[in-house]
Amino acid sequence: MTERSAEQAPVQTRPDHQDTARIPLSERLQRRISASDERRTSGQAQKSSGRVLPPPPPELTAQREREEADRREAERLAAERQAAERRAADLRAVPPAEPQSIQTQSPIVPAPAPETSRRTPAAPVLARGPRRARLRLSRIDPWSVMKVSFLLAIAFGIVTVVSVFMVWSVLSAAGVWSSINNTVSDTLSSGNSTSSFNIEDYLGMSRVLGFTMLVSVIDVVLITAIATLGAFLYNMAASLLGGIEVTLAEDQA
Repeated sequence: MTERSAEQAPVQTRPDHQDTARIPLSERLQRRISASDERRTSGQAQKSSGRVLPPPPPELTAQREREEADRREAERLAAERQAAERRAADLRAVPPAEPQSIQTQSPIVPAPAPETSRRTPAAPVLARGPRRARLRLSRIDPWSVMKVSFLLAIAFGIVTVVSVFMVWSVLSAAGVWSSINNTVSDTLSSGNSTSSFNIEDYLGMSRVLGFTMLVSVIDVVLITAIATLGAFLYNMAASLLGGIEVTLAEDQA
């Protein structure tokens, strides 16, 4: 019996972790809560006993200093804003000065201007001449020159036809053609033979206007071509010599 009990003794001993594994979960949580309460109470006891705690880390100290500086700056700005608002309210509350009564017998003496409102007299503005700008005509667009010259040539042809018609009508109304016919007839007639000369057969209105229109059409073609060719030649010369310089001045009026 003794040997059997001695052999069974180590079998009955078990490690602690197996015992804790058999403890229910609620009991283990209760033990942890009680342990944390004990540690908290022990820390409060250490504080009350006057034990010196270790200093906080430098990062936390620098953050606290920045927060304190920001708070002070915000307080300073708020105080300045309130002071400015009070000054503005005081200025608005001051009533405007009433105009002084003017005495008819005593001379009017102007009040001296305050020191803050003194200003230096402005310098007299010197009169300057008209502004000038020196420009250079470096290029002419041939297409625009052709369009403008074509339009001007047509206008010139119309004016030519109208002017020729008016001149021929005035000469006919003045009797120039009749006098010419009589003069030529008297010159060419001899004895019994009479000459029937009529200048209108050569210089009639239809012939004169037809010839004028033909000349106007030829002028339109020639003027347009010559102007366009002149633009090309000017651009070539301007690329070599720089073009024509023009000085523009501002009107004085």
